Amino acid sequence: MAYKDISIELPTDYSEADLREKVKKQLGINNFSYQIENKSLDARNKSRIHWLIRVGVYSDELKGTNPEPLPTLQIDYKKRNKKIVVVGSGPAGFFSAYILQKAGFNVTLVERGCDVNTRDEGIKKFEKTGVFDTKNNYAFGEGGAGTFSDGKLTSRSKHISIEKQFILQSYIEAGAPEEIAYLARPHVGSDNLKKIVKNLRQEFKNTGGKFLFETQLVNLIINKNKVKEAILDQGSLDADYFIIASGHSAFETYRMLIKQGIPFRTKNFAIGSRIEHHQEIINVAQWGKKQLPGVKAAEYRLTSNPENSLPVYTFCMCPGGIVVPATAYSNTNIVNGMSLYGRNAQFANAACVAGVNPEKLMGREITALEMLNWLEGLEQKFYGFSKGYSAPYCSIQDFISKKEPQKKTRTSYPLGLNAAPLWEMLPEPVSNSMRKGLLDFCRKIKGFETGNIMGLESKTSSPIQVLREENLAVTGFENLFIVGEGSGYAGGIISSGADGIKAAMSIINYH
Repeated sequence: MAYKDISIELPTDYSEADLREKVKKQLGINNFSYQIENKSLDARNKSRIHWLIRVGVYSDELKGTNPEPLPTLQIDYKKRNKKIVVVGSGPAGFFSAYILQKAGFNVTLVERGCDVNTRDEGIKKFEKTGVFDTKNNYAFGEGGAGTFSDGKLTSRSKHISIEKQFILQSYIEAGAPEEIAYLARPHVGSDNLKKIVKNLRQEFKNTGGKFLFETQLVNLIINKNKVKEAILDQGSLDADYFIIASGHSAFETYRMLIKQGIPFRTKNFAIGSRIEHHQEIINVAQWGKKQLPGVKAAEYRLTSNPENSLPVYTFCMCPGGIVVPATAYSNTNIVNGMSLYGRNAQFANAACVAGVNPEKLMGREITALEMLNWLEGLEQKFYGFSKGYSAPYCSIQDFISKKEPQKKTRTSYPLGLNAAPLWEMLPEPVSNSMRKGLLDFCRKIKGFETGNIMGLESKTSSPIQVLREENLAVTGFENLFIVGEGSGYAGGIISSGADGIKAAMSIINYH
């Protein structure tokens, strides 16, 4: 049986019969099997929006050979008699723990929050009562911050294809839709992610891994260049290797690490607010119609480089989604976005942020600890303004013109909005750049000016970065690895998971 790779175009509401007929006509064959290898939406011409699909076709009627199999992650099992402690159950922590356990290490995964079901109930209670729960929130708990997000499975990195394939296949085996393997911009949604992380946890435990919930790292015992013991709020654990994947919201963890002499530096990051529109406005702007059969909701990704200003861009766009109170601590107030698999909610939202260099923002050299303190202070400022978790907001037009909002508005944000001079609450260079960027975005998308801008978006990327060696070990330490978003080297589910996998493979290859 021979193989051929072809590209076809199909309407957005195509059926399998349509696809098979297209393949028959293009190749002149009748009997074949196929697999979709890539699928993306072409909306450049609003009168002819269609799917671009790359199909791998297998048939005895074709001439040629089968394609070379893609390289896969090789995890060789052997009893290694080495103990590993992994801190944090987000993508970086989980996949490093999972792979090391499959390779024959004895792994204990420590998570400060609760299991995903308990976490989900705690979040619902928070959104209903406004009473914050330190163990059940959008930042901490099983699956990490990504569990309650849009569930995007994209990455801009070109160097993690093997790791990405492993993550996607693991998700599919744990219940994710198979389309994530071929969609150009795959997402699973928070409703699916809650099931997926629970199934993956069970698979990890089936291989012998240990999972400790509601257990927080508070200190490390270090002797010369080796970590000897992890001090927890409930006892301690010794190990041969320690992997910290706490996410970049765990300020107290990184303060402890810095105090212990772990080398961190500041890095460029982004900060801003979240914008929200009625989804129909975005659909009409992008498609020329309110609905498009076969497609859930329209998306956008915008960038602007205003003269003599910071770069401004949208990030983590959640079509048919909601804005959520993503605070990690009881005295801070930040927002984020999430959506379910169906992406069928009334509103669309996205972060609108400006890229920031810490030294230029502060006007001087700044340490990693000072950067954390500054960022936490900004998050506390937003909490202080609202005296709680309602989101300070204004319309996009008011933000651009510096006009305080005079009317109430509808929103997906569950804890209410609080009219505010948002442009005064953000750092001036950020605010000034965002106004110019928003003006540019209003020219690019019809109706963009009708949206609102709300809250503080401070978790698009980490403002600090740990120093690491080529094998990903922390510089100056033999057995300590810091991975994922909190390391400053990753952002999002795929790149964070890949970072954890690379650290795990580094340890495996050494043994």
